[in-house]
Formats: sequence, C-alpha cells, structure tokens
Amino acid sequence: MSAGRLRVAVLFGGRSAEHEVSVVSAQGVLSHMDPDRFQPIPFGVTRQGVWLTPRETEEALKAVPLNSYRPLPSAEGAVPPLRPQVLSALLQADVVFPLIHGPHGEDGTVQGLLELLGLPYVGAGVAASAVGMDKALMKALFRQAGLPTAEFVVISKARWQREPQAVEAEIRERLGLPCFVKPANLGSSVGISKVKVWGDLPRALAEAFRYDHKALVERAVAGREIEVAVLGNHDPIASPPGEVVPHREFYDYRAKYLEEGTRLVAPVALPTALERQLQEMAIAAFRAIDCAGMARVDFFLAGEEPVVNEINTIPGFTPISMYPRLWEAAGLGYRELITRLIELGLERHRERQGRLYAPE
Repeated sequence: MSAGRLRVAVLFGGRSAEHEVSVVSAQGVLSHMDPDRFQPIPFGVTRQGVWLTPRETEEALKAVPLNSYRPLPSAEGAVPPLRPQVLSALLQADVVFPLIHGPHGEDGTVQGLLELLGLPYVGAGVAASAVGMDKALMKALFRQAGLPTAEFVVISKARWQREPQAVEAEIRERLGLPCFVKPANLGSSVGISKVKVWGDLPRALAEAFRYDHKALVERAVAGREIEVAVLGNHDPIASPPGEVVPHREFYDYRAKYLEEGTRLVAPVALPTALERQLQEMAIAAFRAIDCAGMARVDFFLAGEEPVVNEINTIPGFTPISMYPRLWEAAGLGYRELITRLIELGLERHRERQGRLYAPE
C-alpha cells in the first residue's frame, strides 16, 4: 500500500441496464473524493463489457456531460473484456470502490474478482452482493429473519413456457390483483410492470424475462415509499428515513432518471417510535444478508405498518441520490461519507487477511 495518498480505483459502467446510473454515480465520487487523502483512478466498463484503462476512461468521460444519463462510448474493434494493461493498472490500486450497479457488478461477480486479486474494496462481499441482487433469495432471508415482506411467488422462464395456465392459476390464488412483476436480478426498477388485469400478465412476464431467467411476482402494497441508509461493518448504523414521492403511478426507471416531478424527501418527519422501528428493521435486513459497508433498505409504509421491499448493496451514489442525502441529513457530508466507506473497506480487508484458509 502506498505511503502517500491512497490510490482508489473507481469501477463503473458495465453491461447492465443500469449502466448510465453507474456513470453518474462514479462522476460524483471521482469529483468529491478527498484530494489530500486519495488519488482517484477511474476504470470504466462499456456496455459491451470491455474494461477501459484509466487513460481510456478519462477520454471516454469527456464525451459524457456531468449528471447526464448517457453511456460510455464503446471501445472500437474486437477488444477482449479484460486486457493485461487494465489488470496491471488495477493491481496498482490500494483499494477499489465498485459502483457498477446491477448484474456483472453488484451481484458478486466483481467482488469475486477483487477477492481473487487480493484487493481491498468498498461494500458488500461476494455472498451478500449475490443475495442482495437476487430478489427471490433476498426475500427468503428476510422472512427467515422475521422481517415482513409482501407475499410473492418466483416464476422461472422455463416453467412459464411449459405451463402458463398453472402459473397464472398460482398467481391468482396466492396474490390476486394488482401485482408487480419484476426481474429477479436487476435494479433501478428496470423491467418492472404493474399488472391490473389478468390479460396483461403474459406481457409483464415477457418483459421481466428479457432481463433474467426468473421473475418475482409480488402482491402490490399500497403505501408510502420509505428508504433508510445503513453504514458500517459489524456494528452498522442507520440514517433517518427518507421518502420517495413519485409523480408516476410507481417509482419506475423513467420516474427515477428520465423525468422530473419525483420528490426525494430527506429526512421525512415520522413518529419517533416508527422512525426507530424502521432503523432497526433496516439494520436487521443488512445483517440478514451479511452485508458490509453500505446499503439502502427500501420499505412500503401502509399506515404505520412497514414492509421491507428490498436492499440495495450499491445504491445510487450521486451527490443528490437518497443514500448520500440521508447521511448528509444525519451530519455526514458526501466527501466524508466516501472517506468512511473507503475506511470500512480497508478495515474489512485487514480482517480477511487474518483468516486461516487451511489447518495449521
């Protein structure tokens, strides 16, 4: 590890539908990292999955205005995904800050690569990242931890193709209408449909199966959308709650990133006992998947009865995203939050270095 400023590799972009969101998050982190303590080194990944060198990344970012949801320019020609010069540059980093949202970044794949390379990194480990991305596994662990979730069923693409009538009958019996259909492994509300009449179910499932081989079909919960940020490793702390007030019927991809009108209220005024309950549930969800570093836990609030919706292990990280805004409301600014997350990643790496991997 370098004696001066720590070299922080910021990974972003990627092949998922959340590519543009990741680029905006990375722009925020790269421009707000403490320059006295850290040297940020950008590593972009194109939509085709090609990892760019830091110099190539800097050139690519020149074509993407700040806070504009545009993809990184594609690498020209047939370029291998991970070239030796990229790997060599990555190995020079002291710590890695992964900001690749969705599959091939937030699902444990990048974390596994970094583990094999022996590099410290910010955020959840391999298992927590994988479970946090898979809504079906995530909700199973939430239920095992005693956390309330909406009723749901998991449908594979193969089963839907084989027995569509039986699948529809199961959804009718267990969930009813309205219900939401989601890809099991994705974020930013990509591929989600709200089904109000049974004739729309096939189209909703087809949309979800464009992104994953299994879909989560979930009973719709009418209520406010509340979010809580969690920070820490073994002793995580929770922020005050915030509220998403979408201008569309539900908080889909367009409402999040492409249209104005949605309001993020951070923090939101709630009864003290309810706020404490949400914070305790957020920490319980964080621990249920063995998370580390950071996460945002999303709830539906029907009256004063919270239901856990999901956990995001790499939440949106622009300066105006809910996760940083909630910590700012708690007195931890954006730059200080970045610093704290890097410290947590290094702390977790030091612990792993002390483990035995074979009997003495």
